[in-house]
Amino acid sequence: MVKVFNRRSLALACMLALAGCAVGPDFHKPEAPAHAGYQPAGQTTAGTTAGDGQGLAAQAQQLVPGQDIPAQWWQLFHSPKLDALIKRALAQNPDLDAAQQSLKAAWEQVKAQQGSLFPQISGNFNPTRNRTGNALSPIPANNTYLYNLHTAQVNVSYSPDIWGGSRRQIESDKAQAELQRFQLEATYLTLTSNLVNAAITQASLRAQIAATREMVDSQQAVLDSYLRQQQLGQVSDADVAAQRALLGQSRASLAPLQKALAQQHDLIAALCGDTPEQPTPDFDLAELHLPEQLPVSLPAQLITQRPDVRAAEASWHSASALVGVALANRLPNLQISGAYGGISGGIGHMLASGAGFWSIAGSLTQPLFDGGTLRHQEKAARAQYAQASAQYRSTVTSALQNVADTLQAIHYDADALLANRDAEAAAARSLQVARAQYGLGDVAQTGVLAAEQTHAQAQLALIQAQAARLSDSTALFQALGGGWWHRQDVPADEAR
Repeated sequence: MVKVFNRRSLALACMLALAGCAVGPDFHKPEAPAHAGYQPAGQTTAGTTAGDGQGLAAQAQQLVPGQDIPAQWWQLFHSPKLDALIKRALAQNPDLDAAQQSLKAAWEQVKAQQGSLFPQISGNFNPTRNRTGNALSPIPANNTYLYNLHTAQVNVSYSPDIWGGSRRQIESDKAQAELQRFQLEATYLTLTSNLVNAAITQASLRAQIAATREMVDSQQAVLDSYLRQQQLGQVSDADVAAQRALLGQSRASLAPLQKALAQQHDLIAALCGDTPEQPTPDFDLAELHLPEQLPVSLPAQLITQRPDVRAAEASWHSASALVGVALANRLPNLQISGAYGGISGGIGHMLASGAGFWSIAGSLTQPLFDGGTLRHQEKAARAQYAQASAQYRSTVTSALQNVADTLQAIHYDADALLANRDAEAAAARSLQVARAQYGLGDVAQTGVLAAEQTHAQAQLALIQAQAARLSDSTALFQALGGGWWHRQDVPADEAR
């Protein structure tokens, strides 16, 4: 008796031990690349102290290693119109809504798969009306060939997760839900970054159009003056023709700028989930302020912040778990089932003594031959695991490059803006001198035309350089992940 009890206890202990294991590799979070870096600590961009009266072109920015990023990083540009626009887009953008629904669906799939760990219970009630043939039963039951039969039963089936295949599938589904989470964050970050860049581009185009119109008005005034002087014989036909050609070139440059501005309006409306006829705010470069400090995440922080890196990690994790699923499919599967119920000619007698029945059964299934299907499925899962690992490393490398390139752009575009500011000031002074000398007859009209063209180009280059500095700051916030980890609008069970 003791031996039988010990054997049963040993068998039960083995089953419990097997139920606690899971075949396949266990996934471990990857570490940051060793010796990775991209920016000296405490570097300041070219420029002077903000607020010294020299304007946007002169503002310096401090790069602060390790500084955290706020969830609403765009507020650092101090533009209420921009804040309102992004709030509107976050509430209406269909791509963001689609990503949120994908996340919900992924977590529902996890919960559905978790049901495989529990016994499956179903009920069945089967009433029938029967007639027995004379040849089968010459003597009818109860003096009739017609009778009723009612069967009711409860079925229970359970497949113990001995090898952890179901748990590995749940692990994979959770990783897929994490992937959807970070795709949502990537959509969120892309939307907000695109809106900020669209506002900057719109402000730049408006400034370029204003500068071009001012240039056209100035050149028109010069042409009108030349026409009056031509009537007096003081200006040659060649000078008038040259000024008219320059004015035509300036007017022609307006159309592409106006087209780009109209398209930018359509882009902003689309990002907000609106149709093109909906109004959008107008932005000016003077309303957008450079953040005085810019965060620089360390590489160890970066791989936990970038949505694309975290999504690649989740994909790698999912592939790891699927190796365990494929391996478990090649091992024996235990199925336990049972039924309990009653059968009677009348519903009222189904619980009567002698009407009940029950059954319990077990089956152990081991694949013996399948033409190599399961073996090759396991090999495919391992290859996909290796592929996901390589894709993760590639994503990390691209992320580090993205941050490094953005930091270089911040540094050199600050230098370029100061140079463009000085160039514009010099071109304005040169034009002023050329016009004065032309009035005195000291220079030819071609010298004035050249000075006008140089000044116009310098004005546009300065505007574009101002926009580039603002866009560089936006690009850095995007490259560092955008502060999604401070968001509070994702349910707790979905933010795991």
